[in-house]
Amino acid sequence: MIDLSELYIFLAFLLLAVLMAIIRVIKGPTAPDRIVGLDTINTIVIVSMVLFGAAVNEVIYIDVAIVYALLSFISTLFIAKYLEGGEF
Repeated sequence: MIDLSELYIFLAFLLLAVLMAIIRVIKGPTAPDRIVGLDTINTIVIVSMVLFGAAVNEVIYIDVAIVYALLSFISTLFIAKYLEGGEF
């Protein structure tokens, strides 16, 4: 089990990483760069859910993180296929 003070430190670093990814989403310069920024934010959210689940010792948060990761991966594949110009 993770101590809550350690959790706050981890979450502060993850928030800094999200802010850097938001800058990448805003600045671009291309659409794939923006998609990578959004995918990075999704990954950070998944890590945050797993850390929180470990901190409060609840498995449900980890289960939700797994489902969210699967949906994030599938949506990234669809967006990449769209940007490539392919059919669904």
